[in-house]
Amino acid sequence: MEQESDDVSNIHDRFSLTLVNPGSKYFSLVGSLVVGIVIVLSTYFGYLNLEFNEFWYRIPMVLGAIAAMQLLDIKFAKKKEYSKSLHSSLFGNMLWVVTILMGILASIVLSKDTSLFFITFGMILFASFRIGLYTTTLGASLKKAWAIAFIQPLAMFLVLIPQESWIPMLSNPIALGYGFTFLIIATAWSVVTDRAGRPGMKSTHKTIQAYLASQGNDVSDAEELMGEHATETKVATFQIKLSSQDGKNEFRMVLPEIHPGPYHPVGGSNIPYLIYKNLSSSAMVMHSISDHALNLPSRNEVDNYLNNLQNFEIKEEGMKCTEPVVVQINKARVTGILFGNNPLLLLSLSPHGMEDIPNYIKKEIEQYGNNRNYTKIMTVDCHNAMGEEISKEDGEDMLKAAKSCLDSLITKDSFPIEFGYANTEGMDVWAEDIGMGGLGITCLKINNKKYFLGWADANNMENGVREKIIEDFSNNGNNLLEICTSDTHYAAVKARNRNGYYQLGLITSSDKISKWLSKIAENSQSNITSGKYEILENETKVRVMGKSIYEDYSKALDNSLKITKIFVIASLGLFITSLFL
Repeated sequence: MEQESDDVSNIHDRFSLTLVNPGSKYFSLVGSLVVGIVIVLSTYFGYLNLEFNEFWYRIPMVLGAIAAMQLLDIKFAKKKEYSKSLHSSLFGNMLWVVTILMGILASIVLSKDTSLFFITFGMILFASFRIGLYTTTLGASLKKAWAIAFIQPLAMFLVLIPQESWIPMLSNPIALGYGFTFLIIATAWSVVTDRAGRPGMKSTHKTIQAYLASQGNDVSDAEELMGEHATETKVATFQIKLSSQDGKNEFRMVLPEIHPGPYHPVGGSNIPYLIYKNLSSSAMVMHSISDHALNLPSRNEVDNYLNNLQNFEIKEEGMKCTEPVVVQINKARVTGILFGNNPLLLLSLSPHGMEDIPNYIKKEIEQYGNNRNYTKIMTVDCHNAMGEEISKEDGEDMLKAAKSCLDSLITKDSFPIEFGYANTEGMDVWAEDIGMGGLGITCLKINNKKYFLGWADANNMENGVREKIIEDFSNNGNNLLEICTSDTHYAAVKARNRNGYYQLGLITSSDKISKWLSKIAENSQSNITSGKYEILENETKVRVMGKSIYEDYSKALDNSLKITKIFVIASLGLFITSLFL
């Protein structure tokens, strides 16, 4: 469990590398054109010492070559994506212009004449970069990458440089020597990094390509690769179903053993909302104590799971439950309600936060409850504050709080259940940090006292947001026990930050969220009715991602980065030597 968590965290940390690309293809397009202008100006002012009126017409020629070659490049990319062509053009041209400018700087610092060597050398460096890029992210074979490596840089070179200088510059032995050394380095780097994840991962590059394609909603390759690692297992789903005597009002609290993920839009990333809709939008889909090993790797598995969700067994039913019990030990807080002989426990460290609650805590709680003859203990990871993996001390406190809560629930009297439920359907609620399921509130009236439980279809919560909302409820005389999130991995917009998502409250202010929840709470009170509970259990055979895939991915990423660092250091050293020629 600890190793799997470490691997997932490592992969998550590497996500920041995907933020190197500009967020917009238009930025890359404009950037390439600006860099193209700089290449022309620095070539003619820094190397050829000509007046602007002697070369100005070269600017539209170079820009035209850039634009035309970007369109041509699409034909050679596996997914024919224009945005990737634009991004690769920008970075390649930046490498070229840096080489040109470094040549000028070296001539100033070392008091020597500028050498046209740097223009030719930069052009070949551009081609070397394209070999690495095409094989890793654009899906070209090494042979094809070599065949097309020079298309854009050479086209630009031919319109940039006067015709009489083509042969002397392109036949410069030093430029060719240095340039082709970098071409060999790029080729070797491509071969070695592609094999970095073996034997667990056959091709690191195909995995990168599949991930990038999935960011454009083409999930077929990613789901196929993940499916190759998937293993078949049985997963349980528990529901607490509350329904009125006439059957017209119904609400379900769902605890699926599967975990949302792996990432939007692949596999079960939006599974909380899909369960929510499957249950007629009258549900709260909680984050059970589960880990990423229980991700559904494909939409086929998601459909399989959803289609079987109605095949449940009623384990127990009744008309009464206890009032809530809240136990706080240091940072750890556990809220419990007993339905018949089935305790529901809500676990949180908010406002301090943590990653997913580890499975050992669930197992120890269940063992403790079984020893006290409870039927089924349902544990919820509230997932309502950001943090690191839970510490040993906080874990011990959480176990103590859970055990104390279970001990206390045994002594409590039970009372008839009255309930009301409302959500944001029909309200004008949309935010980048809220998933498709929106917000929901359940009102439980027990022993003539009202208790509210809040829910958000969101990936975790900004620290302190829960406390601010609960304070607002309290000021209005309402007891909001907890606000839980579903840990959805759905993303309304692509988050360009280290986490890869926007937690609830990061974009939307806590005041606005509180107002929405307060309105929903009013609606939930207005439809309170007497009801009964049913404990439902479903078991489904599905293929889940398992733990080995994260170990393989993590190993491949680490190895690739180590290899890349070595190649970058060696390349930088070789490049520096060229400045002294």
